[in-house]
Amino acid sequence: DVQLQASGGGLAQAGGSLTLSCAASGFTFDDYAIGWFRQAPGKEREGLSCMDSIGNTYYIDSVKGRFTISTDNAKNMVYLQMNSLKPEDTAVYYCAADKGYGCWFYEVDYDHWGQGTLVTVSS
Repeated sequence: DVQLQASGGGLAQAGGSLTLSCAASGFTFDDYAIGWFRQAPGKEREGLSCMDSIGNTYYIDSVKGRFTISTDNAKNMVYLQMNSLKPEDTAVYYCAADKGYGCWFYEVDYDHWGQGTLVTVSS
C-alpha cells in the first residue's frame, strides 16, 4: 500500500524557516510524482510545489524562490524547505503522490495523500 506521513509543522515567526518532511512507503519516486499542497482556514486546498518522476520541480508563483521540494531516495523521504515565511503561509500542509510521470497542482490528480501538518506563521 502507498502511504504518506507528513510531519514537521509548527510555529514559526515571519521571515523564519521550517522544513516539512513526508515519509513515503509502498512506492518509489522513479514511478511517482510528488506534490505539496496546503489548505488555509476558510480556503480551498492549493498546490504549491511538485516533483515529477524524473526530478523536475515546479512551484506556484507565491512560493517560488522561498520553498524548495526535494527527495531523499535512500530514505524514501520528501521534504519541503520553507524560507522567508509569511503569515499568509499559515495552513495545514499535505504531501501527495500520483503514479505517473508528470506532476500537477490540482488535488484531483493525486491518488494518495498524507495527513496534514499544521504550519502557523506569526507576524
